[in-house]
Amino acid sequence: MVIRSINLETVCGITSKLPENTLPEIAFAGKSNVGKSSLINALINRKSYARTSATPGKTQTINFYNINEELYLVDLPGYGYAKVSEQEKIRWGKLIERYLHESKQLKVVFLLIDIRHEPSANDKMMYEWIVAQGYRPVIIATKLDKIKRSQKDKQIRLVKQGLNVLPGTKVIPFSAETKQGRDEIWELVESEFLNIEKEKGEL
Repeated sequence: MVIRSINLETVCGITSKLPENTLPEIAFAGKSNVGKSSLINALINRKSYARTSATPGKTQTINFYNINEELYLVDLPGYGYAKVSEQEKIRWGKLIERYLHESKQLKVVFLLIDIRHEPSANDKMMYEWIVAQGYRPVIIATKLDKIKRSQKDKQIRLVKQGLNVLPGTKVIPFSAETKQGRDEIWELVESEFLNIEKEKGEL
């Protein structure tokens, strides 16, 4: 994907009305410190367009990034940060659920999991939640540069088993440091996008 233009077009809070977009939406979910902002910055070739924070749990909105007037990258609020109140967690959860349930343009959901650790209870709940809304999540195993190359296959198996993924689920190892996995993610996004366009042309 050649990035010609990026625009943070819409920011939705807990009480905001979701946008009625006409372009395909590609969503990213993950716990607060899993590296979503770093992933999005890597995908769009910008160092700090999506703000990374030293304070996990700071992203409290759904952010819609318009890419090339062709599609949206949708950054969902991080979950599972211990210092956020239970009431706040519930509100964020309802915001994410509302988006997954109501979006008419959402085509694929990427769920980010830290490759170094077994998926948490919140990770498992989010995976099941996404599946319950009718989507087949693609897993991005982040922080690949933090483990030895020899550990990769074992850790990917741990992620798959921990989430009890659906058969055929894709797991893409990713490093924000080396950008490994970036091209594979874009290839998948473009194939989804091209399939959508093909289907439209056949109608």
